[in-house]
Amino acid sequence: MSETGPSMAMLAAMTDLWRLPPPGPDNILAHPAFVRLREICRDGYPNAGKKGPNFALATALRALGLPCHLQKDTADLALPVEEAAKALDAALRATRARRIHLAPLDLGADLPPLAFGPARVCRLSADELRGVIDTARLRRHYPRQDFDAKRFSEFHWLIVEEVVALEQEPEERAVPVLFMDMSQDLGRIEPHKGRFPTALEDALFFLLLAPWESWSTMREFDWRGFRVPWVYTIDNDIVVRPSSPPSPDTLSWEDRVYDDGYGGTYEEERPIELHLEEDAKTELTVWDQSRWVTVEQAKQSVLFETPIPHFLVRAFLAEGVDEFLAHITTIEAALGLGADYQKNFRIAPDRHKGMRATNRMRGRVAGLLGDRRFADQYEQLFNVRSAFLHGRAMTAISTNERVMARLWPARSWRR
Repeated sequence: MSETGPSMAMLAAMTDLWRLPPPGPDNILAHPAFVRLREICRDGYPNAGKKGPNFALATALRALGLPCHLQKDTADLALPVEEAAKALDAALRATRARRIHLAPLDLGADLPPLAFGPARVCRLSADELRGVIDTARLRRHYPRQDFDAKRFSEFHWLIVEEVVALEQEPEERAVPVLFMDMSQDLGRIEPHKGRFPTALEDALFFLLLAPWESWSTMREFDWRGFRVPWVYTIDNDIVVRPSSPPSPDTLSWEDRVYDDGYGGTYEEERPIELHLEEDAKTELTVWDQSRWVTVEQAKQSVLFETPIPHFLVRAFLAEGVDEFLAHITTIEAALGLGADYQKNFRIAPDRHKGMRATNRMRGRVAGLLGDRRFADQYEQLFNVRSAFLHGRAMTAISTNERVMARLWPARSWRR
């Protein structure tokens, strides 16, 4: 291995592989040139593992455009072998990788561009999306599936970048299931594990502190300013196979009919939007880097020893009564104490001896927000929660109660 690039032996082995005609051998892993290349990687790179990369190497070669794995209409996607060898060398030397998490803001109206921490909110042109996604690499893996950048460019995106340490050998990164500890409890539940990557949920939590419920003009339909149906992650580690490209049909569209001005009409498919008050565009701009720093500092406080961000994001992603319950849980996570229910946690003298846990929470709510009427609202929400959990007779949870439950946690942290 050269200190400045791939060795001559690596280049020679890859050249032999690049000369293989399509469709290639039945088992590329057993081809002499591949075996030779795997041994070169094993012996020349300390991070390649004791046996050398196998499935990881096959994935990397496909990502670099191994010609025999390309179809006729994608043959132009093969990198020159010298360039591919340099990229493989760099990948085997790498100790860090960059991940980009793309989350479409489905139903989002026209929002101002934002930048905070490792995240940004913006629109991307079709060409910009193709660049972020690395469509050439994607097509090498999925020649029959298309990333429809043109349609996706009509949406806003929450984009979060992170750099992660590559602590596992390439083979474990490529097929982690082969390295799984099968003696562990595979059916266990991680109670505070998020639906999306942590870095993305951190950025989402920050955005959810904005007063979307006050900006919404369509509360009966949804208090949110947007939805996040999925996240697509791009990992520049070429031994990791990218996920199949998402479809824009998973997002919300509607057909709109326009008068062409000459007595005719034409139809156009456009994204559906949740309309916001006009002030939203101006007020949202304060959710910038300086506010991000403030929120990050607040998250280091004792208040955030409980998983508040987890519950707030969970409420945003949930539907129906699960959304309501998650918001109530967020309030209790922020203001509730173990001493409310367990006397042995209380410090003498107990100034609130004999007071119910609900009344203790009422006092904290009123003190935090500076008005006793908020304590009454909290108790109203708590009673709705209790009626649901204990199977008591109850009516539908109203729009007002639904939005009020969302308002509580967000309003508390805005202060």
